[in-house]
Amino acid sequence: MAGPAMDDTAAKLELYKDLLLKWGAKVNLVGPEVRRNLDEHIAEAVEAATHLDLAGEALDFGSGGGLPAIPLAILGGERLRFHLVEADQKKWAFLKTAVRECGLNCLVYGDRLANVVPQLKASLRFDLVTSRAVGYPETWLPLLVPRLGSGGSVALFQSTADAPDIAGLEPAAVHRLSRGDSNYLVIMKMFHVEQHG
Repeated sequence: MAGPAMDDTAAKLELYKDLLLKWGAKVNLVGPEVRRNLDEHIAEAVEAATHLDLAGEALDFGSGGGLPAIPLAILGGERLRFHLVEADQKKWAFLKTAVRECGLNCLVYGDRLANVVPQLKASLRFDLVTSRAVGYPETWLPLLVPRLGSGGSVALFQSTADAPDIAGLEPAAVHRLSRGDSNYLVIMKMFHVEQHG
């Protein structure tokens, strides 16, 4: 059973790569270093997936050209629904195309996070929030902490192993990723206060 599913996953990852390169020739989706090392960047997302539970509802902030969210969505398949938030119109258009062409279970929002969060269904809770090198997490993560479900995780792809100080979240794990010398997956979880009595 794993054979055909794995082939489908590999085919979708290759399709995503081809789309990113094709669009990237006309639109600035990712920087030159990412374009030169695209296989390694996709492999990094696949590596990170081994540390994450890819099921339920997920949100990726600052999705850009789709790294790491599109590979994670491909790996999660139907078990995972990704909400991709990207304010740049050209990148947003690319994400919609990639989601459609790869047949992914994703919703794409072309707006700022502060505008998207109030529009989400009030009962929606995220099992996973991801982001890769987007500004200062201290400024935007507090918008999403109230939207994390019980046991929800935040996975930050960043250049340091230091977890940001965010009220309601505590560091859970740090994984050094194999691409380059300073690439880390910092995982944070909801802080739970023990109830006594």
